[in-house]
Amino acid sequence: MIIRSIALSTLALAALASGAAIAQNKPMDAKPAMEKCFGVSLAGKNDCAAGPGTTCAGTSKVDYQGNAWKQVPAGTCTTIKTPKGMGSLNAIKA
Repeated sequence: MIIRSIALSTLALAALASGAAIAQNKPMDAKPAMEKCFGVSLAGKNDCAAGPGTTCAGTSKVDYQGNAWKQVPAGTCTTIKTPKGMGSLNAIKA
């Protein structure tokens, strides 16, 4: 009786372990794809490229500056709505 109980427990654990292995279809440390999105950052919160007179990250002078970008998940940039319009994959000319 004890051997039967141990065998059933072992079988159940093996089934759980194999199910968990099958369910995991991508590595846990995979990073989502990102893209540059222009015109969506607040003043001083850009990731880079804030135009003439600025050096890089955190140097945009105004909210939603058209030549300053922020990293966003790929495919979401043009759906981001701001008071000045939608996000853009290219620098927005003033």
